[in-house]
Amino acid sequence: MKTGPLPLLLLSLSCAKAPVAAVAVATPLTTTLTIAPRADETHFAALRQLSFGGENAEAYWSSDGTQLIEQARRGDGDCDRIQRLVLGADPMAAGAPPTPIPVSDGKGTTTCSYFLPGDQDVIFASTELASPACPPRPDHSKGYVWALYEGFDIFRAKADGSGITRLTDTPGYDAEGTVCSKDGSIIFTSVRGGDIDLWRMDADGKNVKQLTNTPGYDGGAFFNRDCTKIVWRASRPKGKALDEYKELLAQGLVRPTQLELYVADADGSNPQQVTYLGAASFAPFFFPSGKRIIFSSNYGDPKGREFDLFAIDVDGSHLERITHAPGFDGFPIFSPDGKYLAFSSNRATPEGKHDTNVFVARWSDLEAKADAEGGADRAIADVNWLADPAREGRGVGTVGLTAARDFIADRFKALGLAPAGDEVLEQRPEPKAKLGYQLVETGEHSFLQRFPVTTSVEVGGATALLLNGKPVAASALTPLGFSASGAVKGKAVLANYGVVAKERGIDDYAKLDAKGKIVVVRRFVAETPPGPGKVDAHKATEDARRDGDLRHKAWLARERGAKGLVVVDWPASPTPAPPDWKPPTEAHAPAIAPEGYGDAGIPVAMVTRDALAAVMPTLEKGKSVDMALTIALTPKTSDADNVIARLPAGAPEKDRLPGVIVIGAHYDHLGMGGRYSLAPEHHEPHLGADDNASGVAAVLEIARTLAARKSELRRDVVFIAFSGEESGVLGSTWLTRKPPEGLVMKDIVAMLNLDMVGRLRANQLAALGGNSASEWQALVADACSAAHLECTSSGDGYGPSDQTPFYAAGIPVLFFFTGPHADYHKPSDAPARINAAGISKIAEVTAALALAVGARAPRLTYQSTPEPAPRGDARSFNASLGTIPDYSGPPNHQKGVLLSGVRAGGGAERAGMQRGDILIKLGDSAIGSVEDLMYVLNAAKPGETVSAIVIRDGKDVKLEATFQEGHH
Repeated sequence: MKTGPLPLLLLSLSCAKAPVAAVAVATPLTTTLTIAPRADETHFAALRQLSFGGENAEAYWSSDGTQLIEQARRGDGDCDRIQRLVLGADPMAAGAPPTPIPVSDGKGTTTCSYFLPGDQDVIFASTELASPACPPRPDHSKGYVWALYEGFDIFRAKADGSGITRLTDTPGYDAEGTVCSKDGSIIFTSVRGGDIDLWRMDADGKNVKQLTNTPGYDGGAFFNRDCTKIVWRASRPKGKALDEYKELLAQGLVRPTQLELYVADADGSNPQQVTYLGAASFAPFFFPSGKRIIFSSNYGDPKGREFDLFAIDVDGSHLERITHAPGFDGFPIFSPDGKYLAFSSNRATPEGKHDTNVFVARWSDLEAKADAEGGADRAIADVNWLADPAREGRGVGTVGLTAARDFIADRFKALGLAPAGDEVLEQRPEPKAKLGYQLVETGEHSFLQRFPVTTSVEVGGATALLLNGKPVAASALTPLGFSASGAVKGKAVLANYGVVAKERGIDDYAKLDAKGKIVVVRRFVAETPPGPGKVDAHKATEDARRDGDLRHKAWLARERGAKGLVVVDWPASPTPAPPDWKPPTEAHAPAIAPEGYGDAGIPVAMVTRDALAAVMPTLEKGKSVDMALTIALTPKTSDADNVIARLPAGAPEKDRLPGVIVIGAHYDHLGMGGRYSLAPEHHEPHLGADDNASGVAAVLEIARTLAARKSELRRDVVFIAFSGEESGVLGSTWLTRKPPEGLVMKDIVAMLNLDMVGRLRANQLAALGGNSASEWQALVADACSAAHLECTSSGDGYGPSDQTPFYAAGIPVLFFFTGPHADYHKPSDAPARINAAGISKIAEVTAALALAVGARAPRLTYQSTPEPAPRGDARSFNASLGTIPDYSGPPNHQKGVLLSGVRAGGGAERAGMQRGDILIKLGDSAIGSVEDLMYVLNAAKPGETVSAIVIRDGKDVKLEATFQEGHH
């Protein structure tokens, strides 16, 4: 907003402050006080004016919906006063306007009134204890500012103003209080912490807690209906603007020209910016559903003087203008039943007057519709489609993943991108449902690159178990998906739960000779009665998860010489057993599904309790029984597809540069759950809205942006939606090994990966891999600053996502990530929790980086960065080698771990291991799979040196490797 004297009267209101430009509008009042809504204000079914003359604003409903409490000023020399308007059961009833009932006593100035639950008491802020006179108005000669009067405190009183009690007594500004309708707790704005922040206190002023602590103004907060969320306005000045903000704050002033809206949990956690309008947006209030916000803003007015009501979804999508009357509309609030909207406006103000009055509208609940489609709208629409339960969690091998593949290919085509796959395919829609592409000869590229993935395991008829020579019913036997195929027989012994955790004093093999035997173990972990002292619940849960891992139990048995493993859900009674203890109900055996590319090295099966009932008493006495176990498993593969499109550079031929930029995200997820689910008991679609429908939505938005700015591109951009990421970055690994025709690995100048970018909180974005090129730090800082995001850029290019194979191949990478959350790998990772505006902003950052990298004549400087040292002086209980496994496994189904790379300075590099080596032995342990390597590292001690064997160029190479601390 322009500084200096303004030609319009500005109304300064503390609780939901905003610059209010009063405009004289020649609209006569009707005798019924009811005004016909404008034709373009379609959400208003009827409109009634409640006050006449002066400045009336911030009218907030009582909990029964029959009253409003507001602040009003009748003349320029007067202070704001608190008063009530009694409307009765029908706020729209025609007749004389409600007579204002005074609440405040006329001393000082007052603001920010609100009913407490039950409507018997109210709160408001007042300066009356500092001085009975009105405080001086702020000097606007240097621009529009608000005054943060030091004398403001929050008071509680009866609805008639009697029985007033002071709730806040710290020095400085305490105001802008609103109330939770459930418990009466109060959220308010205060400078008590040295900045202008949100705080919360009980209805009696006790139990005060700070909710925000980011430099800048935070205020005008409201609760949603069930008080689980809050919404407020905030400024986040940077650089010189922050210096100016601090200077004004020291004078008790704040300039409100740039305010955006935020939502958070009611305790201030998980803050999320909703608007990025670059305007003065304020007075946000939740719709009754809690899914949408109504607010006032001067957005769209170049002069910043026209304020209207807008609505927006809490995820930042579907921005809609609600009012269109000239002048000011602000301070909207829904009635408790959601049928009416109270707001302040200077519509219908007689010509020559500068009044702001209170209005109430009967709300017409028309479907929300964005005025113009934006990035946030497109992002949430894409996430909703990809993460719909109909997509079956987009598991590899599912129809849902095939549909997602076709959806992305169609979107690439609609955006004008060229197909860049290596299959000759043509789309052939099925009559009932579009299921995919069929191979036909066309002589053209498609958008797809096909690769095989093991998706199921078939159990052969030879699978059987014999106990003391007697067969167990086939229905009682379930081979596990990681079992080796083969037949073993001999003595079977019980190893209790099959757990070894010596740091916790557990070793179920300490007194057992398992060599050459078939080991029987109990499923899960021991149920231990609560002991004295505080229990770390999180650690206990993690210990139980690790100890109960069936593949880990198989590895422990194999390492101790066992030739087979049988698992039974036969709990041991606790010691001492509670009097009412009974064994838990037997759990279902896990589904037979492939787990990784390697097996456990020994046959492994699960049997029912009934099947072992005759021999368990013998086994529990430490005696053996005769057992024969045969497992016959055949892995089955199906096709998966990367979706690949190319945007050719559009700059003049003479300005184009060699090389391409790759931008990618994986589109697969966990299907119905399985081993990698963190809610394994839930066999239902794991929706994967954040992981990684959000990344796909961002890639599509980036493609749209760059296609529109094609003439600026000096290098081609290749967009890739990867499959098989959740199975071990299979799609990206396949592509880097076998790039499609036209994509040469050495030509890729950078790879930008987006994985889990749907939960942007506090505008903080991680750009992992920032050390993979020396230029990244400056480039990321510029792109993020322009988008008003706080970005951290650091680390090498390795990590659990699709940028890893590219970095291992010598390509600078960035991996954009908005952080972990409790819904990760669970069915609850749903679209309702997505920050759509955040996805749009991250797409903006990525597109800017692509343009910047594309404009640079010199290529980025690839850096192989050392493995970070462990933090702090704490003993590590696991070890690292710095190996980067290739999760697609060695060629030709070999045993071992194929290395896609080694970390610079790590134990593997120092030992002489190289990209392309196949690690087959570490110390005394055979390494047949990534899981084997993980178990060895977890059991190893930092500083220990062991022999290692890798296969290189078809030959065994013996090395000496020393474990390091902290990182795998």
